[in-house]
Amino acid sequence: MKIMQMATISLISLGSFCAISNATYAAPAFSSASSDQKQWVGKPAPSFKLQDQNAKWHELKQYQGKWIVLYFYPKDDSPGCTQEANQFKALYPQFSKNNAVVLGVSLDDVQSHQKFSKKLGLNFPILADHNHQLANQLGIVRNLGIAKIAKRETFLIDPQGTVVYHYSSVNTQTHAGQVLADIQKFSKK
Repeated sequence: MKIMQMATISLISLGSFCAISNATYAAPAFSSASSDQKQWVGKPAPSFKLQDQNAKWHELKQYQGKWIVLYFYPKDDSPGCTQEANQFKALYPQFSKNNAVVLGVSLDDVQSHQKFSKKLGLNFPILADHNHQLANQLGIVRNLGIAKIAKRETFLIDPQGTVVYHYSSVNTQTHAGQVLADIQKFSKK
């Protein structure tokens, strides 16, 4: 009984976390960044090999020469995560025109991603990090009692494989547009 209560509390906390994340704001790439954001900036992105919603494997090295938007989200089919995915979906053609790929990542498994992607008609890969491999490397796993989720954070990786920006605070309504604008700014440098 106590385990069931803990699981219910964890799921309520998870739903609240996804909804509350809508209210946070990430500073633009050219304003002063917190020390958390600076931790990854200028370092090579960690390598990974993860499956997407179609069980296709994705590795960092296959995207060399392209901008990579590696955006982590807490849970498939939750309100904030759905809103963020829809924003990236709407702007995905613009990302493609700017030599960028969008890779969503959560700790959910391939089957969960299949349902979520099909429901939303996603036009980009969402990667299943169900063993927490990549999220642990980046230090963004959040423990909610018996459940673990990835924090809602994004890493912008340049065509050479270097992290150029770490968004540690994300507004699900505006984040995709902000990242696209930052890619355009960085590309002009």
